Amino acid sequence: MVKIGSIELPDFPLLLAPMEDVSDPPFRAVCKLNGADMMYTEFISSEGLIRDAIKSRQKLDIYEAERPIGIQIFGGDEEAMAMSARIVDTVQPDLLDINFGCPVKKVVTKGAGAAVLKDIDLMVRLTAACVRSTNLPVTVKTRLGWDADSINIGEVAERLQDTGIKALAIHGRTRSQLYKGEADWTHIARVKENPRIQIPIFGNGDIDSPEKALDYKKRFGVDGIMIGRAAIGYPWIFNEIKHFFATGEHLPPPTIEQRVDVIRRHLHKSVEWKGLVPGINEMRRHYNNYLKGLPNIKEYRLKLVTFKTVEEIDGVLDEIIQVYTGFQFEHRQVEMNNLSYNCG
Repeated sequence: MVKIGSIELPDFPLLLAPMEDVSDPPFRAVCKLNGADMMYTEFISSEGLIRDAIKSRQKLDIYEAERPIGIQIFGGDEEAMAMSARIVDTVQPDLLDINFGCPVKKVVTKGAGAAVLKDIDLMVRLTAACVRSTNLPVTVKTRLGWDADSINIGEVAERLQDTGIKALAIHGRTRSQLYKGEADWTHIARVKENPRIQIPIFGNGDIDSPEKALDYKKRFGVDGIMIGRAAIGYPWIFNEIKHFFATGEHLPPPTIEQRVDVIRRHLHKSVEWKGLVPGINEMRRHYNNYLKGLPNIKEYRLKLVTFKTVEEIDGVLDEIIQVYTGFQFEHRQVEMNNLSYNCG
């Protein structure tokens, strides 16, 4: 068992990473259904929460079926982060997570996300302000450092633990790498091996298959794995990894019926949560990922992204089942560098 404060997770839990414009309640629902042990919201701007911005407030929506779930915030001002922590407290998630890893320019230029990696003292103050301001367990997600010449995750881990955080998730890249190159988990392993570190350490970066998950578990000794981009369009990855750990064998790839069932669930929950028009529109980014590997799918995908009613889209999904029933999928290989949603 892995514990984050009073939260009890199974041995070697699989966590769904917080991803901007992806990790909303509809997406989280299908990942939970397919084996994610703990999940996080999209990251939320502390300044947006304080301004009562509608988009920021909507990201606070969580549901009982999702638990345990963490709400993730980011920012570069101590007072704003403290106030945001108190706001998050009122929603009663299971934990509060702080993003010190997002590498995208619009976040970094505001002195938040991965920008804080350049100032460990500030990182410590921001974290301590949150710990003081909430009764929730506080966790952090971060990267190795700003660039290859300033990898400071060893010092960061010790000092953040000293502030009172209950777990640390580490993406095995620097900020300057963005999502390019290979994630280097050797630095994550050193943090885990540090006798001073007593909190759970979760590894993140490049896990896209059951084989790699098992290999990294054995090689780097982390307490669990956080999966982001590989779950986009393929939430089955969580159960596939668990089955492989338990048996050494692969689950068969999801059938066309299983794929369409998840698309339908995702669509209906999206409409239920966001409303008809935004729910349908925002679902359009997901169809290509869910249907990847199907030959001659362009005609149906075009209908899915242009039709404007749930009934029409459901009709297209029914057609896809009729046409592709019996199609044998191969195990999916994720083109990681072409996906840039994971904000950490």
